Amino acid sequence: MVSLLPNPALPNDPSAHMVVCGDDGLAHRLAAELRGVYREQVTLVVPPSGRSGRQPMAGRARAASAALLDRVVTAVNRGNGGSDDTLAPGERVVEAAEPTEAVLAEAGVEHAAALALVYDDDETNIRAALTARRLNPRLRLVLRLYNRRLGQHIEELLDQAAELAGGGSGGGGAAGRGGADGAGGADIATTVLSDADTAAPALVATALVGTSKVVDAEGLLLRAVERRPPGPGEVADPGLCTLALLSATSNDPAGAEGSEDSGEQGPQLLPDAAAVAAATGRGTVVLEQLSYSGPPLPAGRGGPPFASLFSRRLRWSLAGLVAAVIALAVALTVVTQDNPLHATYVTLLDLFAINEPAHHETTGRQVLQLLSMLVGLLLLPVLLAAVLEALGTFRTASALRKPPRGLGGHVVLLGLGKIGTRVLTRLRELHIPVVCVEADPEARGMAVARRLRVPVVLGDVTQEGVLEAAKIHRADALLALTSADTTNLEAVLYARSVRPDLRAVLRLYDDDFAKAVYRTLRTAHPSALTRSRSVSHLAAPAFAGAMMGRQILGAIPVERRVLLFAAVVVGGHAQLEGRTVGEAFRAGAWRVLALDTAGSASGGEEVPGSGLVWDLPDTYVLRAEDRVVLAATRRGLAELLGRRARPRSAT
Repeated sequence: MVSLLPNPALPNDPSAHMVVCGDDGLAHRLAAELRGVYREQVTLVVPPSGRSGRQPMAGRARAASAALLDRVVTAVNRGNGGSDDTLAPGERVVEAAEPTEAVLAEAGVEHAAALALVYDDDETNIRAALTARRLNPRLRLVLRLYNRRLGQHIEELLDQAAELAGGGSGGGGAAGRGGADGAGGADIATTVLSDADTAAPALVATALVGTSKVVDAEGLLLRAVERRPPGPGEVADPGLCTLALLSATSNDPAGAEGSEDSGEQGPQLLPDAAAVAAATGRGTVVLEQLSYSGPPLPAGRGGPPFASLFSRRLRWSLAGLVAAVIALAVALTVVTQDNPLHATYVTLLDLFAINEPAHHETTGRQVLQLLSMLVGLLLLPVLLAAVLEALGTFRTASALRKPPRGLGGHVVLLGLGKIGTRVLTRLRELHIPVVCVEADPEARGMAVARRLRVPVVLGDVTQEGVLEAAKIHRADALLALTSADTTNLEAVLYARSVRPDLRAVLRLYDDDFAKAVYRTLRTAHPSALTRSRSVSHLAAPAFAGAMMGRQILGAIPVERRVLLFAAVVVGGHAQLEGRTVGEAFRAGAWRVLALDTAGSASGGEEVPGSGLVWDLPDTYVLRAEDRVVLAATRRGLAELLGRRARPRSAT
């Protein structure tokens, strides 16, 4: 059954809208992103009331998702002068249990510019994408898939289907897209994204250096660092470049962070050199490469085979027995004046009780034989223990590891679901010691933890003793990434009682709740670093950017605003082509950061090269075939790529 909620404010232009289909908060936030930032007309397809496909946390019902939608609609209506009890201008809501062909047709997919399928189930998104591509071969598709390998194949399949249907060139996949909208061409490419992949770099950076302002640019992890105003005689370090000037309330624990719609005391994004020089007393956000300087992985993990097969206590026992045998051999050589080699042989015979009794030998020889037999008796249980321990090591080579006794300075990761698994992989790529805590032995990330040989503590984190088993008292950071908000909050509060200065990061479903928790914990523990993050808040800008027809590398939050990092082909953009890097820079809108020589465009295809060039001089002239990495505000990037202008009401 399809229930259509009409919106009188929606213009009658069927070809100018975008469709968002989903069953959780990401769909609502993505729709709000498209409406509020890019002024797009949006058709939102959501499950009927009471039939939401996903529960964000234990005990939370569909009312949470409906409340989030109400807040989004209210905020947009308030910004456009509307009332709180009507749909937002430029929005239409279609209620349907599944995105069937009839539902997609009712939503206007046949004439839409782009479609985002952000259901929590990969199969649902793939099925709907195949149907949508058949209904509209020229449709720009954005899919939310967790399986990255499958996503690459789906991208190629859907783009080939568009070409065979006469839709034109699909752009050669996500890596080769440059946003053809700005050139007036048709960008029908398929983009597969994962909210887990989009949010993982920010969460890793928070655990690493205390900030989620990070972006993964062609394999290079960059972070936005907040710098305090320089003191008298100090020189501010600009890093790679200055991204923003912070608001006056950024250092106030109880103060309100700058709002994107409020220009009063808000942050100033992408300022020019004159604005940076004139902004005395204000902190800055600069871009620099992310590096890890904490403790390395435990040395025993890469030790010799002998050390990995036998425990330390057993190795000491074996060493003691070897020393005793050597001492007996030396003593026998001295007593009998025998050859050392032969004396050692006789000692071993006595040790294993296969030598003749020394009835007619001297007293010293008899005493040494008895001692050798005694050492042999001690050797038998040690050898048996060594065999059993070696067999146990081989048997549990693929089993879960326990945290080592001397482990410290590590990251405690709670939850090995979609987000937790991606974060674990990124942490291990940076060689950061991690201890995971998971209640479900069949969780998605358990196989990854076994493969990476990461210590895992099985148990409910809310139970006493579980965090202690993960060595929380010696940890540097706590990442609470389970799917239950209350579990994450309880774990962080308990960890605070154990380590008041512990760096803590929470994954929370609702962004408003995350903001409230962040401010409260920051006020209660001013000396500790606490961050609460909504995955939908971190992922929505990237999904919205993909719907606009370009490659988004990542998004960095600056207080309550967001900076996007995108790879754009210069050709077709009048603001870039033929201009120098200095001339192409527009303060508050966009700024060219690097030249991507690994993906220079040639008909939309990617050409292998050397990578990113970050030290571009201001006199470098941008050519049509260049592919550049730039930082931009969301409105600035929409303007750069030539999106149609939308009337904006006064706020």
